[in-house]
Amino acid sequence: MNIDHINESLARQEGLSKTLGMEFISTPEPDTCMARMQVNECNRQPFGFLSGGASLALAENLAGVGSLALCPDKIGVGINVTGSHMKAVLEGDTVTAKARLLHKGRTLHQWHVEICNEAGELISSVEVTNYIIPKGK
Repeated sequence: MNIDHINESLARQEGLSKTLGMEFISTPEPDTCMARMQVNECNRQPFGFLSGGASLALAENLAGVGSLALCPDKIGVGINVTGSHMKAVLEGDTVTAKARLLHKGRTLHQWHVEICNEAGELISSVEVTNYIIPKGK
């Protein structure tokens, strides 16, 4: 899924994805997209580990970018985000998230997002449901 045009738009905006240090990446598959985020002082908990909330935010933002790529004339808003965290990630590591579209309906998109550490180990598994609405509503 090509998300380069979305990256250009996101680079000009302030928001959670920029604050947490998310970088969105195109993929050759039409139903996937990816993102990276280095664990740092902006997204870690006080003990130096990646915050579970930051992992969920990464997954929700990535699914939103994917829905926007699929429906550029609409907006995808997260209405449900559920995740499980399997491993801790220390500050200095970089996590990579890969989102795969499970369902593309007219009003709902369902995404499965896997977040891995630099060693390729699964650290979080997240399901995101986006509600698709026209721009301006």
